[in-house]
Amino acid sequence: MEAPSQNPGQGQSPFVSLPGPSVVLRAVDLAKSFTTGAVRLDVLTGIDFAITQGEIVAILGASGVGKSTLLHLLGGLDRPTRGRVLIDSTDIFALPDDQIAAVRNRTLGFVFQFHHLLPEFTAVENVMMPLLIGGQAHPTAYDHARALLAEVGLEQRLHHKPGELSGGEQQRVAVARALVGRPLVVLADEPSGNLDRGNSEALLTMIWTLSRSHRQAFVIVTHDEEIGQRTDRMFRLRDGRLHELDRERVG
Repeated sequence: MEAPSQNPGQGQSPFVSLPGPSVVLRAVDLAKSFTTGAVRLDVLTGIDFAITQGEIVAILGASGVGKSTLLHLLGGLDRPTRGRVLIDSTDIFALPDDQIAAVRNRTLGFVFQFHHLLPEFTAVENVMMPLLIGGQAHPTAYDHARALLAEVGLEQRLHHKPGELSGGEQQRVAVARALVGRPLVVLADEPSGNLDRGNSEALLTMIWTLSRSHRQAFVIVTHDEEIGQRTDRMFRLRDGRLHELDRERVG
């Protein structure tokens, strides 16, 4: 793995270019509207977007502009009013719902602001869960989960339940769970929004390290422009469309 050219905490992007990356997720003319009575609300009006293998992208925007709606469409959790999402060249919305779920489970990971860990299970059991649901044998799932938790610095916390972990540790478990199935893309909705600045910095540094190590792409939805400054590319969602930002002119 190539080392970053500078410390990730310096405010400029520490990320290095990856040779010959392929597009793993693409949105084409993606739109979403909601209708309540006679009122139609156009939240997304035409999103064109692509992310390549191992890339980290931030989508910035104020609350209520549709960031989570966009993430749900990219993840196949909701259907668009118009447009396409291609994951590893598969047009997911051309598929029936059960096949969308199968593609989603095979190719995507999800991290949310609130970690959604299962409180009655230990850290390693939470990370194992997607593998067990997918039919993987318990010993193999345990080994994979333990290895990932070691990578995120929780090797000594394998058998602690979420209530015995700090907020930052719980979010690390959530990231490990999202990565355990080796997805092409991890979709993260305000993953540091419930953390203090120190834990937020640690989480983003960990995401950078894991993305480069495993060549997995991340789409991070956030309102925090400091996070955006530390990714490969950043966009602002405004008036239903994505606008790519120049770091030197963000403000």
